[in-house]
Amino acid sequence: MLRKLLLTSFAGCVLAMGAEVVIVKVAPPRPVVETRVVSPGTGYVWVKGYHRWDGNAYVWVPGEWRRPPHEHARWVDHRWEHRRDGYVFVEGHWR
Repeated sequence: MLRKLLLTSFAGCVLAMGAEVVIVKVAPPRPVVETRVVSPGTGYVWVKGYHRWDGNAYVWVPGEWRRPPHEHARWVDHRWEHRRDGYVFVEGHWR
């Protein structure tokens, strides 16, 4: 069975409903230079801040300390990938 893809364009982005992909036509700003606060304890990892798209503009989400889900887990940063039609956000995750 084929799934229909509904594309809607607004405020500089294309939203692909059902595919969970938002293509933003405007390049993200440079990352904000952050000052890390003191770690809450041993074993925490600093997760850098990033710009998220709120449907109209980029909004800075500050970095934070997180505890890895298991020993040897490594954080892969959030990032914006340039694609032919614009920019796509790739969520950060533990590896």
